[in-house]
Amino acid sequence: MKSTRSGARQRRRHQGNGLDGATVDRQNLRDDLGHRLRAAREQRGIGLRELARRLGVSASLISQIETGKTEPSINTLFAIVSELELPVNEIVFQSRPESPRPPDSAVERNGRAGAGDGDPEPNAAGAAGETDSPVQRATNRRSISLESGVSWERLTAQADHNVDFLYLRYPPGSESTPSDSLMRHNGTEYGYVLKGRLQVSIGFDTYEVGPGDSIAFDCTQPHRFATVGDETVEAVWFVVGRRATLSVDPPPV
Repeated sequence: MKSTRSGARQRRRHQGNGLDGATVDRQNLRDDLGHRLRAAREQRGIGLRELARRLGVSASLISQIETGKTEPSINTLFAIVSELELPVNEIVFQSRPESPRPPDSAVERNGRAGAGDGDPEPNAAGAAGETDSPVQRATNRRSISLESGVSWERLTAQADHNVDFLYLRYPPGSESTPSDSLMRHNGTEYGYVLKGRLQVSIGFDTYEVGPGDSIAFDCTQPHRFATVGDETVEAVWFVVGRRATLSVDPPPV
């Protein structure tokens, strides 16, 4: 009876601290992305304050991203990888090279391994006996969460440095960049919306795409995404030929 009460107290303390599975998993994703960004910055010999100066942001923001205390917005993430001359796909989805494989309990409760689950790239397909398999199982996609709840899931079993093949989620009220800025980067984007409605601004034009609609455009044109309405947008997205972001621009006037 004593052990039962003790277990109940532990569960209440666990719940009181907000340490549910989703919270822990999201923190793990932030930690892993921050680790990779910091390692890339240090490898290039760029100080934290110097990187902040180049990006026009505070050193505190860079520090909080690198230590996993905050999630970067999409435009901040793109600006960082552009300044560090990194391919977006590699820095977002690669594993920590020095991280050991976690115990089974470290896998997300919904069955999806986080971007920092420590598995080497050849095992990304996730199922036993599928090393180097071209199949990416739905239960083991590499993913990353960004500011405002936006998430990307990689749909390839191994990293492809020429194509980003992604499953995107934009919750209500989320956007790729603030309304007063647009982003540009190399390549061409192709998107197919499965659920919800997505506003896509390209240069001077704005489009609304819904379930079953698709869109393609040159990524060197300034562009921005934002959800429309109160339904989460889910979409399949390809970016071909993106190696580094060019810039984040003010919107055309």
